[in-house]
Amino acid sequence: MNLRDKQILHIALPSIVSNITVPLLGLVDVAITGHLGSPVYLGAIAVGGMLTNIICWFFAFLRMGTSGMTSQAFGARDFAEVVSVLLRSMLVALGIACIALCLQVPMREGLFSIVSPSAEVRDVACTYYNICIWGIPATLTLYVLTGWFVGMQNSKTPMVVAVVQNVVNIVVSFALVYWCGMKIEGVALGTVIAQYVGLGVAFALLFCYYSRLRRYLRWGLVLTRGAMMRLFQLNRDIFLRTCCLILVQSVVASVGARFGDTELAVNAILIQFVAFCGYFMDGIAFAAEAMVGKAIGARSRVVYDDTIKHIFRWGWALAAVFTVTYLCVGEQFLCMLTDEEVVIEGIHVYQHWTLLFPICGMVPFIWDGVYIGAVATRGMLIATASGMVVFFLLYWLIVPSLANHGVWIAFLAYLVTRGVSQTIMRKRVWVEYGKEGAVC
Repeated sequence: MNLRDKQILHIALPSIVSNITVPLLGLVDVAITGHLGSPVYLGAIAVGGMLTNIICWFFAFLRMGTSGMTSQAFGARDFAEVVSVLLRSMLVALGIACIALCLQVPMREGLFSIVSPSAEVRDVACTYYNICIWGIPATLTLYVLTGWFVGMQNSKTPMVVAVVQNVVNIVVSFALVYWCGMKIEGVALGTVIAQYVGLGVAFALLFCYYSRLRRYLRWGLVLTRGAMMRLFQLNRDIFLRTCCLILVQSVVASVGARFGDTELAVNAILIQFVAFCGYFMDGIAFAAEAMVGKAIGARSRVVYDDTIKHIFRWGWALAAVFTVTYLCVGEQFLCMLTDEEVVIEGIHVYQHWTLLFPICGMVPFIWDGVYIGAVATRGMLIATASGMVVFFLLYWLIVPSLANHGVWIAFLAYLVTRGVSQTIMRKRVWVEYGKEGAVC
C-alpha cells in the first residue's frame, strides 16, 4: 500500500465510522419511543424527526463549502485564510440558526400541512419538534466544524464527536424517560443535549489541537466583501443541489403509495440499501474533498491526478464489495429491517435493482467529493440538476406502464446521468480551479 492509499484510508475510515453513527441518533429515539405503550409516539418521532431533518439537510452546504475552502487554504499553507474560513462559516451558520429559530412556527405549520398527520400524532410531534428545533444552532455549527476538520485532513476528530454524541444521547434519553418519567419530551431533550455536548467536545478538541492557529487570526479578512460573496456563491450552488437531491429521494420514497401500502414500505426499505452503501461511499468522498482541495491549494497537478486515480480505485473496490454483499446476504439484510411477510415478498420483486445501486452511485458520489474539494460547485449543481431532469422525464414516460419498476429505473438513470455529466466536465475542474486556485 503506497502513501496515497494510506492517506485515503486515514481520512476515509474515520469518516465512514462517523457516517454510520448518523442514523443511530434516530434509531435510539425510535427504540425508546417504541416501548412507551402507544404507536402514536412512533408516528410522532417519524413526523417530528422528518421536520427537523429536512431543515438540517437543506443547510448541509455549510459542511461541504467549509471543507473545500479549508483544504485549499491548508494546501496553500495560508493559515490566516484557514482561520478566516472557519470563523466566516460559523458566523453564517449562527445567522441561519437564528433565522430558523425565529421562523420555527411557520416552518412547522408549513411542513405539517404537507405531511398531514392525524390530530393525535400532530400534537405529540409538535412537542418533539418544539424541543428539537433548539438543537439547530449546535447542528449547523457542527456542520461547519466537521467540514473544517476534514479540510485540515483530520477526520478522526469528527468521529470522536459523533461517538460521544451517540453515547450521550442513549444515556440521557434513557435516563429522562425511564428514571425521570418523561415521555416524548425526554427523548427530544436527550437528542438536544447530545447535540450540544457534541458541540462542546468539538470546540474542546479544536482548542486542544489547533490553538496555535490563533496567531493567524485577522478579523479584517473574515468579513471582506469578496470572501463573503465567494462563500455565498458556493453555498448557493450546494443548497440548490441539495434541493434537487431531496426532491428526487422524496419522490422515490413516497411514490410507492400510488401503487399501494406494500410498495410504499418496499421503497422505504430499498432506500436503506442506497443509504447504507452511501455511508461508505461518502467516506471515500470525504477523502477526495480533503486531498483534492489540498492538491489544488498547493497547485500540484501531479498530486491532483494521482489522488483522483487512487480515489476511484477505492471507489470501484467498494462498489464491487457492496454488489457482492447485496447479492449474497441481501435477503438477511432486509429481514433485519422488517419481519412483515408481505413486505419481504414485495422486496423480492424489486431486489435485483439493489445490485445496481453501488455501481451506478459510486461515480457521482466520488466526483462530488472531487468537485467539493475543488470548490467547483457549479459543475456539481449542473450534473445533479441534469440527473433530476432525466429522472422526472423517465418518471413521466415509463412509470405509467412499468409502475414501481419504472421508479427505480428512473432513479438509477438519475445516478448515471450525474456521474456521466461530472465525468464529462472533469477536465474543466483543473483548468478553471487548479491553475489559478480557488482559495478566497
